[in-house]
Amino acid sequence: MIRPNLGWRSVAVLSTACLVLGACGDKSDSPSTAATSGGAAAAGDGVLKIGTILPQTGSLAFLGPPEFAGVDLAIKEINDNGGVLGKPVTIQHMDSGDTSTDIATQSVNKLLTDKTDVIIGAASSSVSLSVIDKITGAGVVQISPANTSTAFTTYNDHGLYFRTAPPDTLQGRVLGDLIVQDGNATTGMLVLNDSYGVGLAQNAKAEIESGGGKVVESVTYDPKAADFSADVAKIKAANPDAIAIIGFDETKKIVPKLVEAGLKTKKWYFVDGNIADYSKDFPAGTLNGYKGTQPGAEAKGDFKQKLLGINKDLKDFNYAAESYDATILAALAAEEAKSDNPAEIAKHLITVSKGGEKCTTFKACVDLIKAGKDIDYDGVSGPISFNDAGDPAEATIGIYTYGPDNKLLPDVKYQTGKI
Repeated sequence: MIRPNLGWRSVAVLSTACLVLGACGDKSDSPSTAATSGGAAAAGDGVLKIGTILPQTGSLAFLGPPEFAGVDLAIKEINDNGGVLGKPVTIQHMDSGDTSTDIATQSVNKLLTDKTDVIIGAASSSVSLSVIDKITGAGVVQISPANTSTAFTTYNDHGLYFRTAPPDTLQGRVLGDLIVQDGNATTGMLVLNDSYGVGLAQNAKAEIESGGGKVVESVTYDPKAADFSADVAKIKAANPDAIAIIGFDETKKIVPKLVEAGLKTKKWYFVDGNIADYSKDFPAGTLNGYKGTQPGAEAKGDFKQKLLGINKDLKDFNYAAESYDATILAALAAEEAKSDNPAEIAKHLITVSKGGEKCTTFKACVDLIKAGKDIDYDGVSGPISFNDAGDPAEATIGIYTYGPDNKLLPDVKYQTGKI
């Protein structure tokens, strides 16, 4: 995103980004200007109102339960410790759907009408790109726990968009390095045709090639396609050592085609958009030994237990920590700003995330704020430390392996790196 410097510095003009994204607004808008030009809750009313646009339906619906649980756990802990500005924080959950529907726009309209101060979501980068102008143009803060497209780093969002998940410059590096380190000289890629898929593939390819490997075929596919046989045939013809599948729920249709094509002897790699529990989708052993990458630090046992207290049916914990931290940070920023005005919250999101006295819980942090201290919240997803682009300055990527039941094994390797 295009951000002002400290004290809300003047906004730089990135005309190239506007041409690529086709969604840039008036570059002279500062966060305070945007938040007062028709903002849904620009003046603040003393009550921090948080809304979510997270997937209840669509190709990323499997990410919804842990993300909602992360938000709800944070809201519970915030309100159990006095709320924000002396009042309980309110929460309203809405569906983001996916890019095949207009559900996200309808959900955002509802949240803006209800004068929401902070919107958490979407999970899909493409969905966020479809609503970011509506949200930030209304002067409302948007924090995504799962957007990884590099497009957001330079997006003209008036300083109101943040994310607790790292851009795919980091995941791409880890994925590419993993493929090369596993001894694969050549790689084939099946890539979802959207900003997330294409961006992640580009970053992974750069790392593969810098490590001495070669991407011999990269097929960009339509996720709505009825059949993926032709795409898989191109990969088979290239005969790569490894296959990276960068996509979403359509992976359930792609994997059987890979098996039919006799590509089980290759090494397969998944990413955060499709690294899920497939125990009910494929025959036992289909994914045994295959690997995948997922942004996010290890979800410790006590945090998992708290999440299960919110939703006892959780099977995956993808982006639960990032959703939790996004909510806690919004609350701390409002408390430090002494206002639920979104423009003020945006100013303080960076300051509560770095440079002060370290604290790891809402209660510990808010007590320091009330004592007049500058804080540095280190969350369950990592240190976060927002940079001027609203990205975490460093983050952790987990490297997962599938077992014979097509579930991810508990033994995970983690790599932390600077963005």
